[in-house]
Amino acid sequence: MTHQLAAPAPVPQVADPADPRHWTPGKRTSYGWLMAVMLLVLMMISWADKAILGIVAVPVMRELHITPQQFGLLGSAVFFLFGVAQFVAAPIANRVKSKWFLLALCLIWAVAQVPVFVFASLPALWFSRVLLGAGEGPLAPIMMHAVYQWFPRKKGATPAALASSGVTLGIVCFAPVLSWIAADFGWRATFVFLAGIGVVWAVLWLVMGKEGPYTSERAEAEIEGTAPVAPGPAGAAPSVAPVRYRATFLTPSWLLAVACSFLGYWTFALATSWLPTYYEQVLGYSTQHAGSMIVFPALWGAAATVGLSWVTQYLDVRGVRTRVSRGVVLSGATVFSGLTLLCGALVPPGTLSVVAFTFGFGTAPALFAVTYLVAAEMTTIGQRGAVLQVTNALLSAGGLFAPAVAGFLVGSAATAAAGFTHAFLLTALLLVAAGVLSLLLIDQQRDRARLGLTD
Repeated sequence: MTHQLAAPAPVPQVADPADPRHWTPGKRTSYGWLMAVMLLVLMMISWADKAILGIVAVPVMRELHITPQQFGLLGSAVFFLFGVAQFVAAPIANRVKSKWFLLALCLIWAVAQVPVFVFASLPALWFSRVLLGAGEGPLAPIMMHAVYQWFPRKKGATPAALASSGVTLGIVCFAPVLSWIAADFGWRATFVFLAGIGVVWAVLWLVMGKEGPYTSERAEAEIEGTAPVAPGPAGAAPSVAPVRYRATFLTPSWLLAVACSFLGYWTFALATSWLPTYYEQVLGYSTQHAGSMIVFPALWGAAATVGLSWVTQYLDVRGVRTRVSRGVVLSGATVFSGLTLLCGALVPPGTLSVVAFTFGFGTAPALFAVTYLVAAEMTTIGQRGAVLQVTNALLSAGGLFAPAVAGFLVGSAATAAAGFTHAFLLTALLLVAAGVLSLLLIDQQRDRARLGLTD
């Protein structure tokens, strides 16, 4: 008589307590916000690194005998490899964990400061700024991708905006400190300080940094319980077909959103490189006060960054089409930035121009977070990291041109005041033109339908 052996009972799988997919919603959200705050601090360090040259511009130019044209090119040097680094990073953005990518970038920034305080020469400044740009180039899209992984799609705008506000909060927090260090201890000491801050953040991130669980449409549906999940391994690639990158980059929505933030980057790079010098040489402030005054547009920029993204999320959650909640918001903010800069350039230098420049220069960095949202709509979640890398590479190219163009305008004008006016007028008119075109032509629903993506 044949006896049939019973199959062994399946062993129940035990949820990994370290996997955020198995955490409670409250714990997952809280840790997501912790990650957003840490990335906010990283972005603050990044923009303090960029802004330091403008803060110490006058003493550096005086001691090293640098002309306005040379200083303008030096201000652009940080962007020489900025975009190249992003294109190099794009193919591996979806393969390497964000934790290790971001850690490596921060350490590169710290190392880049060393030649400046060791050698204190024009070649050392060139080397430092070029290396810094290579390390900072991939930051924004990798950071956005890391934040998006901690929140469902319709709730990611505000935490992403918080992290993005480091563009301005970095200047708000660090500009007065760096100005004080430069005044009391010399401009070389400011670079020592920035190197130390970078190392401290890297150590904390090594201990606390973690990947988020929202890695695909399937993963989001599984975690949120918003749709049935087809059989397959957890965290599998999205079920939607990939979109050709060329098709994404040729959509009017992507092109114009990038154009708005290209000019936003141009505008804020102009502010961080030359606005303290304008305040010192044209308005007559001391080096310390001129460096600290850049806090005003930065403060407004932080509020505008969070405010614009809160508006987009508020409208998104209520079912308003992203053509309005993101496209119109981005376009309107671009026009506002241009008009206020135009006002500041046309009125006599003084209090009114400072107020106008506060709103005009400060609104520019608020465009970045909304542009990333529009760009992310033009592809799948699985391709988002690479698309955001290319997006940031192109929009950040505005920083390559603005300091150099302003340097030549200031250096070739009859007076410094006339040169600054020309630079501000050019920037204002470009912003207004891009904003109006975007208001007319950005339409994500139209472009997603053409790409075969569903809402």
